[in-house]
Amino acid sequence: MLAWSGLRYRYRDGAEIAYADFALREGRHLLLRGASGSGKSTLLALLAGLLKVQQGGLEVAGTALAGLAPRALDAWRGATLGVVPQRLHLSDALTVAENLALPALAAGQATDPARARALMAALDIAELADRRPHQLSVGQAQRVALARALMRQPRLLLADEPSASLDDEHTLHMLALLLDAAEREKCTLVIASHDARVIEALTARDDFTEVVLRSRAPAAGPGSQLGALAGGTMPMTRLTDWTDGGAA
Repeated sequence: MLAWSGLRYRYRDGAEIAYADFALREGRHLLLRGASGSGKSTLLALLAGLLKVQQGGLEVAGTALAGLAPRALDAWRGATLGVVPQRLHLSDALTVAENLALPALAAGQATDPARARALMAALDIAELADRRPHQLSVGQAQRVALARALMRQPRLLLADEPSASLDDEHTLHMLALLLDAAEREKCTLVIASHDARVIEALTARDDFTEVVLRSRAPAAGPGSQLGALAGGTMPMTRLTDWTDGGAA
């Protein structure tokens, strides 16, 4: 499912991060752990094709990312990835149902109201379809962000610091959502975290492989790029077909 060798990334300030060779087989999940600035978000951005592979080889879900043309990379990303960013990046200008439409609309593809209804039902947020994000609880917003990430049936689900700013109860809730979704959707889960609560919970499981990162990356990592990928933005007029299709 995932493999890299000789993988290095050089930042604009000249700092370079090197990742030890690694492979993850189908059916297992990955925990990326390390202190803040150790390169976790950079590796997630490389896995998502948001950062260019500068040196080495990187294969994700059977596709070698180095050398892919931008249009081919966009198509691969849309068909393969779901992202739950550190900040959920839900648009307060849109309803829950409209937020779920964003990944398809950002890719210029048809929306799938039936898929949205099924996900909202599975995540127990069907009654929230017409609400705005500011009207949601923390737990409800987490479920909406996860539903958005799953809209296009990804093979790989990336979660960047999913417990950031959450108390113990909401941390366990978010982990349960991610694990249940990965099992239900048959996708591989990659979680990046330096949270001891997350690390303790996931290292106790026999379906997770752990990679510990100890490099020092620049303070300004690519987390915002992951958020933009997850959220997507486009003119409101692009939402007409979605809302007329009865997403609620």
